Amino acid sequence: MFTLLLGYAFLIAKPNLPKISALVDYNPKTPLRIYTADKVLIGEFGEERRKVIPLNEIPVIMRNAVIATEDDRFYSHGGVDYIGVLRAGVANLRGHLAQGASTITMQVARNFFLSNEKTFSRKIYEILLAWEIESELSKDKILEIYMNQIFLGQRAFGFASAAQIYFGINLKDISIAQAAMLAGLPKAPSAYNPVTNYRRAKIRQEYILQRMYELGYITQEQYLKAKTEELHIRGLGNEFSTRADFPAEMVRQLLFSQYGEAIYSQGIDVYTTILKADQDAAYKAVRRGIFEYDLRHAYRGPEGFINLPEDPVKRQRAIDEALLAYPQLDDLQSGVVLEAKSKEMQVMISTGDVITLKGDSLRLASASLTDNAQPKKRLRPGAVVRLLEVESGVWKLAQLPQVEAAFVSVNADNGAILSLVGGFDFRRNQFNHVTQALRQPGSSFKPFIYSAAMEKGFSPSTMVNDAPLSIGSMETGSSSWEPKNYDGKYDGMMRLRTALAKSKNLVSVRLIRAIGPSYAQDFIQRFGFDPEKHPPYLTMALGAGSVTPLQMATAYSVFANGGYRIDPYLIEKMVDSKGNVLFEAKPVRVGEDAPRVLDARTAFVMDSMLQEVTKTGTAASARAKLGRSDIAGKTGTTNDSHDAWFAGYNPKVVAIAWIGFDKPESLGDHETGGGLALPMWISYMGTALKGVPQISREAPAGVSQLDGDWYIPEFAPNGGVRELQ
Repeated sequence: MFTLLLGYAFLIAKPNLPKISALVDYNPKTPLRIYTADKVLIGEFGEERRKVIPLNEIPVIMRNAVIATEDDRFYSHGGVDYIGVLRAGVANLRGHLAQGASTITMQVARNFFLSNEKTFSRKIYEILLAWEIESELSKDKILEIYMNQIFLGQRAFGFASAAQIYFGINLKDISIAQAAMLAGLPKAPSAYNPVTNYRRAKIRQEYILQRMYELGYITQEQYLKAKTEELHIRGLGNEFSTRADFPAEMVRQLLFSQYGEAIYSQGIDVYTTILKADQDAAYKAVRRGIFEYDLRHAYRGPEGFINLPEDPVKRQRAIDEALLAYPQLDDLQSGVVLEAKSKEMQVMISTGDVITLKGDSLRLASASLTDNAQPKKRLRPGAVVRLLEVESGVWKLAQLPQVEAAFVSVNADNGAILSLVGGFDFRRNQFNHVTQALRQPGSSFKPFIYSAAMEKGFSPSTMVNDAPLSIGSMETGSSSWEPKNYDGKYDGMMRLRTALAKSKNLVSVRLIRAIGPSYAQDFIQRFGFDPEKHPPYLTMALGAGSVTPLQMATAYSVFANGGYRIDPYLIEKMVDSKGNVLFEAKPVRVGEDAPRVLDARTAFVMDSMLQEVTKTGTAASARAKLGRSDIAGKTGTTNDSHDAWFAGYNPKVVAIAWIGFDKPESLGDHETGGGLALPMWISYMGTALKGVPQISREAPAGVSQLDGDWYIPEFAPNGGVRELQ
């Protein structure tokens, strides 16, 4: 028998062996990777999610976990475990196609050159290739290839990629418990996937830890500690510690449009302008802003209902399947109601923990716990609900929000995008509200009209009448119009500084009427606005045109940096797999090559008025909460509260916050930019400006004061002292 096997191997199989040059010159497909400016991975795109790293950078504990599991004699055999192979071969000849006995070297041979069919001939090829590989490559090189090449589920190839996808960490930071969990995946990536079957993966992990202990790779103390370590599984779509899906997707789309499919396999690293701390702060601010709004409004009912079988095993399976169908969205956990009473509810979440809710935790949906609740809204056993962890171990009933929000911040000196959150959750809605959502800016657009007025003879001291106004159809171009202030109140004659701080609509309408809508339409182009999106009508004064949050960031940068136009950009540098720089951004910079688009004197005067908004106006809470006097901005609320904005800055950072529904509808009678968008802006700026010294502005030449307020003598020779009725 042995002679026949040997003859088959050398006469038939050996001449047909594939060349192993692919291993000698190992150069696998590696994905496009996208990083923050401070080198935190935020995106990875490619059919094979792989990061190739040399063996000496793979932690010893990870190597030992793999060897203990897959091939404990790896460093002592010649590539083949003969006893195991003979046992598997006999089983194959008897018709039992049991795989078995594959060493790490044989697995490398199979993964590179052979199919997964379980046949006698394939096993012979596997053995011959293993011998060939062992004769050409060192043991360390074989192990390095194996640990970078092996498929580990969730589109992860290699252990570096798996550590990122399953745990959201770099491989160098892996713990013994995590290493053992990953080492269990090569045998059956689907069956032992901790994302979809944590219980089975945990059993496999404990077996591997025991093997590591028995083989002397870990101590008894390490073994016992690792067995009880709590593992936080992430999985595909949750693997990055910083949520920057929207900017990562922007980069992917841009590179794909230029390079096509090749970009996904060449190992290109892209470094963006995003800063981790800023992005984390922006994401947290958006989520909190949306949750706070949603928890103030009506409960829409459970997301679904399932039947809960009496049999405990079947019941648990039904719950597990339901929670897979309704995945967790970061801090918004999904759960299945086990028991519901009028003032208390028990919910099982994906970890298997049972959360008890009562009192204030159920306030959102107290009416849904009554017997007369509508069937679709009633909370009962089997209902699929959402929970929000408001602080460690403290949960409250929540729901998937319908409202959306956006946030973007840029460096006012060069346009580098520091943070970008395009919506509530990229996994749920890929529409990027920062770059794609054209919305009415409301009162946040008023500063651009005021800027035009400053160069037409007005000043912050100019008195304008805040009184009711009726405009005929001849002037509007359509039907007659009677604009209103948001609060329905009128204060008579007031300074422009006060009018902007209090966001008086009637003053803005009189102002654009005085300077002319066509002049205003031409003037706003200096800030980067498309004139076609802002028809030359009086309604432009109230922000009836269309803008994106990114356009607003560009425009407000002109106020922040003293009158210069910058171009927002996201990609700082591109590097190939060998470290060669393929692209490096050369942005225009204030003080160097950025074009001046607004007179320095106008920019200074407008900045002083926008600071007033945060001092005594609709955004006065910002100064109190941030403890800074160098911040400025403007709230914005559109007709019927369809959109809520805050656009603000300090001299170095500009940030724009927006909230609204995708299909425009009212946010609520008392919902405003100051109440909805401003808190997001304050939350972000608390991080972005932490430790940053306050910056005071010096008045440029050509600016004077009259009665304690600024004016520009060239544009307003009399100090702008006039009245506009």
